[in-house]
Amino acid sequence: MVEAGLGGRELTLALANEPGLRSRGLMGVSDLGDLDGMLFTWGGATVTSRFTMRNTLIPLRIAFFDADGFVVSTADMMPCETEECPTYGASGPYVSAVEFPAGTEVDPGARLEVEATR
Repeated sequence: MVEAGLGGRELTLALANEPGLRSRGLMGVSDLGDLDGMLFTWGGATVTSRFTMRNTLIPLRIAFFDADGFVVSTADMMPCETEECPTYGASGPYVSAVEFPAGTEVDPGARLEVEATR
């Protein structure tokens, strides 16, 4: 878990910082419980990593963040149960992304500040 701040809000996020965790993401999760979402991180900037909602049970909003923690872009993603699901990527390079429950407001000028890992 990580504690983070985003636009004045405090967040508790699950962490997906390894290939297997990033690949699984929130597949099969029907309730985030006390979590505000899931933080995905890479070792550096990426533009090739895309997200899919295959086998994901709940609608999500994703926000992509640059190296300074600012929002690059967001997308609303719907669950997909077919073989060919849409993929979602950022409008530019990003180093992290957070999947939130659908409807979560993410201010385009907000900055993500990851505080601590626990």
